[in-house]
Amino acid sequence: MTPSRPSPRRLDGRLAVVTGASRGIGRSVALALAREGAHTILVARTVGALEEVDDEIKKIGSSATLVPLDLTDFAAIDRLGAHIYERWKKLDVVVGNAGILGSLTPVAHIDPKEWDTVLGVNLTANWRLLRSFDPLLRQSDAGRVVFVTSGVARTHKAYWATYAISKAGLEALAGLYAAENQKNAIRCNVVNPGAMRTAMRAAAMPGENPESLPHPDEVAPLFVELALPSCNRNGEVIDFREWRARLSAG
Repeated sequence: MTPSRPSPRRLDGRLAVVTGASRGIGRSVALALAREGAHTILVARTVGALEEVDDEIKKIGSSATLVPLDLTDFAAIDRLGAHIYERWKKLDVVVGNAGILGSLTPVAHIDPKEWDTVLGVNLTANWRLLRSFDPLLRQSDAGRVVFVTSGVARTHKAYWATYAISKAGLEALAGLYAAENQKNAIRCNVVNPGAMRTAMRAAAMPGENPESLPHPDEVAPLFVELALPSCNRNGEVIDFREWRARLSAG
């Protein structure tokens, strides 16, 4: 009797970069992409935490490349693009997840150095990723880019200025990149996960019960959907809770 072949996974043969991959949403997304067969390039600052994610990816039968990198080292982002080209010649998926909160403080009290750091990680680093990876995405038959935003980008929530402005800028960046690529195979979208059980949320809302919030694993399937070659959504800001409600409604 001929043994049956395993069913192909939806991202077999695809190459994906995930920033902030060592914990929270980035970790969950990296594992979800790996379960679908993608080779993941995991980017984060902490080597030990990256190795833990790598161990989990190996257990599910996939592979990863670990890149310890501080995203404010913009020259290193350029070098990463060059290394990916040398090894793989293309890139299929970029998940720009890494982000920092900064202090919650009145606009007039924002520390200039912290302003530069938050915008550097949350906005400028993602532009540098696009700048470095754009030629690689163009070599893919279906380049997919997914960024992570927040509801505060549009609600003008008091004391959240630095973080909110960085996310509003990121939404504009993603929308512009999507518009520039309407006629080719690249698609770019943004996910608003909402309140989620992450370390950043705990820092922002220390009195909140984390068990009352969705786990990052719950939003990961949305990122997989947006990473698929068959996904044609482009230039959208997609709210996780609305997406989940539509799924539940059938």
